[in-house]
Amino acid sequence: MLKGKKIILGISGGIAAYKCGELVRQFIQAGAEVRCVTTHNALEFVTPVTLQTLSRNKVYTEVFEPVGVWNPEHVSHADWADCMVVAPATANIIGKFASGIADDALSTTFLAFDKPVFIAPAMNTKMYDHPIVQRNMDILKGIGVEFIEPTEGELACGVVGKGRMEEPENIVAYLNNKL
Repeated sequence: MLKGKKIILGISGGIAAYKCGELVRQFIQAGAEVRCVTTHNALEFVTPVTLQTLSRNKVYTEVFEPVGVWNPEHVSHADWADCMVVAPATANIIGKFASGIADDALSTTFLAFDKPVFIAPAMNTKMYDHPIVQRNMDILKGIGVEFIEPTEGELACGVVGKGRMEEPENIVAYLNNKL
């Protein structure tokens, strides 16, 4: 059950980010608390105001806060949360995670996180099937990260195939079964 759970929702820069408002809303309705951590590219598809309004929490987008504010948020978020969900997860963020690259708010939070992580990929079918992306996912699976597989259907680019981020209600159901 998600009631009382604290969830970090990591959002990377894919078109499926438009579904994140609904995902936050459903997490809240299920009784969870949510904090959103985004990449800069995610903000091309969804606004901090939307995420902040729905989650009732500040959205973490920067590794370094303005002078006068001290709080290593990538560590404090990791301590606060029970699990981390990355949806959508682009090929780029999956590659950063698998390579240990920490150069934005989301990748630094991931590397500081030592609790269950669930990743919902979303990308073009050719990208999803690419051997490097599959290898990066295997690396992450090898350290215990769980993947919520993308579905087949029409993608934003017009191609029909596997790569659509799982629907928010199915992500919530998946977590309900796992937590």
